[in-house]
Amino acid sequence: MQLFNAQIVGQRQSLVVTAQLQQAIQLLQMGNSDLQSFIEGQAEENPFLELGLPKSTAPRDLALPSQARVTGDDDWDRIGQLAADPGPSLYAHAAAEVARLGLSPADQRLAALFLDALEPSGWLGQSVAQIAERGGVDEEHALHLLTRLQRIEPAGLFARNLAECLRLQAAEQGLLTPAFARLLDHLPMLAAADLRGLTRVCGVGMDELKAMLRQIRSLNPKPGAGFDAAPSPQRPPDLIVTRGADGWRVDLNRSTLPTVVVRADAAREVKSPQANAYVAERLAVARWLSRAVEHRNQTTLKVGAEVVRRQADFLQGGLSKMRPMILREVAEAIGVHESTVSRVCTGILIATPQGTFPLKSFFSAALGSDNADAPGSASAVRHRIQKLVAAENPDDPLSDDSIARIIKDQDGITLARRTVAKYRDQLRIASSVERRRRAVMNG
Repeated sequence: MQLFNAQIVGQRQSLVVTAQLQQAIQLLQMGNSDLQSFIEGQAEENPFLELGLPKSTAPRDLALPSQARVTGDDDWDRIGQLAADPGPSLYAHAAAEVARLGLSPADQRLAALFLDALEPSGWLGQSVAQIAERGGVDEEHALHLLTRLQRIEPAGLFARNLAECLRLQAAEQGLLTPAFARLLDHLPMLAAADLRGLTRVCGVGMDELKAMLRQIRSLNPKPGAGFDAAPSPQRPPDLIVTRGADGWRVDLNRSTLPTVVVRADAAREVKSPQANAYVAERLAVARWLSRAVEHRNQTTLKVGAEVVRRQADFLQGGLSKMRPMILREVAEAIGVHESTVSRVCTGILIATPQGTFPLKSFFSAALGSDNADAPGSASAVRHRIQKLVAAENPDDPLSDDSIARIIKDQDGITLARRTVAKYRDQLRIASSVERRRRAVMNG
């Protein structure tokens, strides 16, 4: 075997993911709020770049088929973004009520320990023995103070468990009969839907038991949850769809859409020769970012318009009219790569006459259908399952096999039982056995 050195000359092409290319990919995945934060961060590092809000002029129209046209539209309603006053927190409410009890200084310190142990549900997260030990008092004294604290509105606060929480509310409403008290003592039997066993331990008939079950459902198992349940801020959409005289119209939400302002005049004012290289580099970055943001906006607009064109039936008729659609179809229609469509749909919200949805929710696979011209989509089938369950007889709920058979007979869509079960789980709908058990408990 002979060894020797040799030089080989060849050419090859490869894609190098530069820092700018990575940023351009990230821009495609950003909603308007994320884009604004990104531009603000870039402006802090670049003296020739500023965050600017666009003027209320209509963007350039895109010629799209089937009446799906991009045009100007009114700004997003800012009133919808205003959150209502959530009111005082649970701790603040309970502390204010404790202050009105006129406690002694020693009991005030002990009450502060009970307040610290209060969980968001309104229950105590520690035992009375633990609180008494921390306060340096005997357990009997702590129980006496707890009895006073449990009189605070709403009834059920400072309860040690579910039974006590419901008992406090039942006592306030005058429902705490001996039979009702025995029912609260046997809540595990109620959870197991052992109604016949409950009639024996409570000493009542089935009709009386069902009346008590209706009363117990009127009680609040977590009286403290309403205080800290502040409404989550509604994020404004990135695209807005409206119906015009010539078809559906799609527009970027200009009221939240940021822009990049390049300060070329500030760059010309720099006269130092030593700074020329820095100025040129920063100015080039600012101009590139401006072009990248404009490209992101136009790509988002094209994807949104193509989605609207294909889902015109949904805009008119709701979720039951959702058509199957995959990323590749949209990508081929607008002349981009499939991964580009996927990135655009990641963080974009679109406001339609049917509500505001993530753009990615319009994509679903086609299911087997007897009608080749109108194949069923997974989204439409999930909506159909939801409607069937809502309209079923509670005493005789539909099984997964029955739902599959109904959809096959009425809609011509073939579904396996496990597919129905999967969609039902996605909709957080209980099984037919669980729904029947709940119907029995609800009387």
